[in-house]
Amino acid sequence: MALIVQKFGGTSVANPDKIKAVADRVLSSHQQGHQMVVVLSAMAGETNRFVDLAHQMQALPDPREMDVLLATGEQVTVALFAMAVKERGYDAVSLLGDQVKIHTDTMHTKARITSIDTELIRGHLKAGKVVVVAGFQGVADDGNLTTLGRGGSDTTAVALAAALAADRCDIFTDVEGVYTTDPNVCATARKIDRISYDEMLELASLGAKVLDIRSVSFAKRYKVPVHVRSTFTTTEGTWVVEEDKAMESNPVSGVTYSKNEARITISKVPDRPGIASRIFTPISNEGIVVDMIIQNTRNGNLTDMTFTVPRPDYKKAMAIVEKTAKAIGAEKVTGSESIAKVSIVGVGMRNHAGIATAMFKVLSDEGINIMMISTSEIKVSCVIDEKYTELAVRTLHDAFGLDQAPKKAAKACTACKTKGAAKAKPAAKTKKK
Repeated sequence: MALIVQKFGGTSVANPDKIKAVADRVLSSHQQGHQMVVVLSAMAGETNRFVDLAHQMQALPDPREMDVLLATGEQVTVALFAMAVKERGYDAVSLLGDQVKIHTDTMHTKARITSIDTELIRGHLKAGKVVVVAGFQGVADDGNLTTLGRGGSDTTAVALAAALAADRCDIFTDVEGVYTTDPNVCATARKIDRISYDEMLELASLGAKVLDIRSVSFAKRYKVPVHVRSTFTTTEGTWVVEEDKAMESNPVSGVTYSKNEARITISKVPDRPGIASRIFTPISNEGIVVDMIIQNTRNGNLTDMTFTVPRPDYKKAMAIVEKTAKAIGAEKVTGSESIAKVSIVGVGMRNHAGIATAMFKVLSDEGINIMMISTSEIKVSCVIDEKYTELAVRTLHDAFGLDQAPKKAAKACTACKTKGAAKAKPAAKTKKK
């Protein structure tokens, strides 16, 4: 008998018939003797509908009231799911974030989980019930409802799996797993059988929409095996697990992109200690995440500073930066929303030289200009003109041979000519518990 946490997204519970189908799928595991904790999102489209309603009431909706509104979507699905389970002759109980006591900070609409009380859930599991928890929501220490932001139900599920020491966490979605790139952009994208926590963290942070980055962070920290799979098939999905030797054999595991980027440049900034802090502290205080940062030195103790922010935060960030620029005596602030970030990711980069150079050459050969570059031990990211995004993704995917099985991918890497991975054996499948 195992303790399993399963999360189903909005498309999986989009209507009553789909909720009933999810109930049948969960009960098939419950009937085998497994203890089941189910995390549900709101029905597909409901969150967007609530956002539209809020903007009809208030130009800039109050964050606290927005959370009260948004939290209702999951409340509907968990209640309906519990009814479906009971209709089939089994016992279930629906719980909201504040009932479970999923504790968060006070950052409304993008709160972070700080701790979870498990006593109530364990009591219901001991009584033989299927426990269904509303995803995406929690409660702050001041008693206010909070929501975790887009993708928050993934985070709820993995955080619960970590707190309960679950045997695994299944993330059910409308795709069959994690792919080498977006199949909607590249027809030769291939499903990955196993991927490391570190690779998945990079992919999630760089635009891959399969898993929320915070959920992967929880999984890595507490070593929770995560199985990403489709609600609508029984096909084995992608296991997100600890790194192994086979994963290191291939230089690149995936290509991802994000069009959710905006660029801001502050020209002729006084080059003296403390200036960077004065620029970025006000941005951070507003909960805006700064990603890539480049500084170019000018003559006369001046510098130009360029950085990226999420596109939804662009106007807010520009207003903050323009105010700061005036205060510090910078010349001007410019920006652009017509950019994209394209990235390659792979733990094998640690052991293969020339990967970044190969990426730059591939883009250059296609006439794609690189505006900014950011690297880590296992990824290389380039900011480019948004109109070239799909071309860049397809070209890089082909150049690094990602359409082929792992043991052949290195031979097919026409960009870097790396041959070391050609002898790699296929990764063994993770044994289910």
